[in-house]
Amino acid sequence: MDSVMTPGFDFEQLRTFVAVAEAGSLSAAAPRVFLSQSSVSEQMRKLEERVGVTLFTRGKQGVSTTPAGERLLGHARQLIAQSEHAWHDVRGFSLAGELRLAITDYFRPGEVARLLRYLGTAYPSLRIHVTILKSGVIESGYDTGEFDIGLSMRVLGRSLGRDAVTGTRPLGRESLDWVAAPDFVLDVHAPLPLLVLPDTCALHRFTTQWLDEHEVPYAIAHVASGVAGLQLALNAGLGVACLNASAAGPSLARVEALVPGRRLPPLPDAEFHLLPARRGEPEWVTRARDALAEQLGAPAGLTAR
Repeated sequence: MDSVMTPGFDFEQLRTFVAVAEAGSLSAAAPRVFLSQSSVSEQMRKLEERVGVTLFTRGKQGVSTTPAGERLLGHARQLIAQSEHAWHDVRGFSLAGELRLAITDYFRPGEVARLLRYLGTAYPSLRIHVTILKSGVIESGYDTGEFDIGLSMRVLGRSLGRDAVTGTRPLGRESLDWVAAPDFVLDVHAPLPLLVLPDTCALHRFTTQWLDEHEVPYAIAHVASGVAGLQLALNAGLGVACLNASAAGPSLARVEALVPGRRLPPLPDAEFHLLPARRGEPEWVTRARDALAEQLGAPAGLTAR
């Protein structure tokens, strides 16, 4: 008599599956779950074998979920969040209250909705008020108590008019790149058409200082109010911008040269971090910060690219 497999899932496989689906490739998912690419591949092979259906379509550009994979993705997110909620509840760990969370608009735009969905499912008594702002505004507002938790970005090795915040919790690094629409063509006789956010943005100030230091002629061609507007202007072919990898997105291309033989100056990395706990803050806010760090963070020294 043939044995019948008991229905059910391995939660580690589900976590890896979600990471692959969101990252779009096995190699990009590996650092998110702290595994080697071969281990990720083996877990996905076992998961597909267990459910008996193909979950991913493989291609040169990475992977995408099949219709069955897309259905599983919704279930997997809920199962993981509910499992973690049950774990914390049994251990007496609960989050309840109104949390004022400020996030820099450069931080992984495609993941913010996922993060909020996870928190809403895992901690149903937690009411989150999210504000998307520039890092400098977040840090100033955090100093005066406008936000409970702040997530900001800094360019490594640069001072942009504000002392470095000490005691922060790093969430990982990303490369900064010169990006434009794939079909954008630079005019070799004109200054670099630069697209930026307002000059209150630290990355705006860094970009113009960096070009000045490297004696690259430029002109501000467009000022967008936020990263979404900047992406639209870039895709419309209005010019070139300096963006971190996750904010650039897959529709934009790296620009390396102004003209043949003259490259744009290479850029440093950017680092995202949670601002440190304030003295006397409620314990549940500290726990909420820990939960965020667990969801978003990377081990020390890991660079997200």
